[in-house]
Amino acid sequence: MNKANRQKKIRELIENGEISGQQELLGLLEKEGIVVAQATLSRDFAEMGVVRRRTADGGHRLVAPEEPQVDIIKGLVGMEVLAVASNETAIIIRTLPGRAHGVGSFLDRLTNDDILGTIAGDDTVLVIPATVRKISSVKSYIQKILSQP
Repeated sequence: MNKANRQKKIRELIENGEISGQQELLGLLEKEGIVVAQATLSRDFAEMGVVRRRTADGGHRLVAPEEPQVDIIKGLVGMEVLAVASNETAIIIRTLPGRAHGVGSFLDRLTNDDILGTIAGDDTVLVIPATVRKISSVKSYIQKILSQP
C-alpha cells in the first residue's frame, strides 16, 4: 500500500473511532491488512498533523486536523501552473518561480494510482506515471484537475 492510501486509512480510522494511541492504531491497521512500522506511523503522524489530545474523562484520543478545502487549494495551485507538457516517459509541469514544490505536493496528495510520484525543483515539476501507457491520461487528468475553478 502506498503512503497516500495508508494515510487516508489512518485518517479514516482516527475520525471514526476513539483511538487512544499509536499501539492501538497499529493493531487496527494490522486488522485491515496494513502492516506498518511504528517509526513509519510516527512520520505519518507528523506529516498529517495527528496529535494526542486529552478527553473530557481524562483519557487520550488521537485527532487529525481537518483537511484543507481541496477546491480552494486546487484553484490556487491552478494559478501557479504555466504549462503541462509530456513525452513518451514523463510529464513536466512548468510553474511560477518558487511554486513547483507546492504543485508537486498537491499532486502527491491527490492519491491517484496512475501517478507514481513527483519531483519538484524551483519552477518545474516532474510527474512520473505508474506506467508509460498512462502518460496521456495522467496529463489530461492533471490539466483537468488544475483548470477547475
